[in-house]
Amino acid sequence: MYLTIKEQGENEIIINKSRFICTIGIATNKEDADEFIKSIRKKNHNATHNCYAYIIGKDRLLQKSNDDGEPSGTAGIPMLEVLKKNKLTDTVCVVTRYFGGIKLGAGGLIRAYGSSVSEAIKKIGIIQKKYMHKVNVILEYAQIGLFDYKLNNYRVIDKEYKESVLYTYLVDVDNIKIFINKIIELTNDNIKYHIGDKVLCEVEYTE
Repeated sequence: MYLTIKEQGENEIIINKSRFICTIGIATNKEDADEFIKSIRKKNHNATHNCYAYIIGKDRLLQKSNDDGEPSGTAGIPMLEVLKKNKLTDTVCVVTRYFGGIKLGAGGLIRAYGSSVSEAIKKIGIIQKKYMHKVNVILEYAQIGLFDYKLNNYRVIDKEYKESVLYTYLVDVDNIKIFINKIIELTNDNIKYHIGDKVLCEVEYTE
């Protein structure tokens, strides 16, 4: 299981007349991250700074940040820390600054770049990715009501109605034994099912 940004997007904040535009994207490798950063820099080539940070990999070991001319440690690192605080990976962000004429000082810059990333994450949202099993369960029509009521906290992704009813559930790999034991208990072991391969799925994330 890991957390990543929901989709590419951007958000702008203004601090003491300086514009801070945070653009966030999804990157599953260094090449994707570098290409994303390059495209944002090209788009905002006339900006004062285009600072960046990214974290890549399920183990979150590939991390990098860059101040792009701001005083050392006042931009890239605060941006990276926000990604780490939100436990994100496969995520790249660029904060574009258009200087407004008022210097913020080191502390002000740290807060500004960190806030820029935080606000963008809040706006765009976070998703959870985890491995789940597809489980096919063959039901009799008389069992539909029982399963819909007793297993309503499990996600059904498909229903096929023929002589029998085929329900396809997505079940967290950590809960697969609990799920199987439950359907066996519900039917007194009179049930046919098949546990499919693991698939990487997006699920709603709540803190």
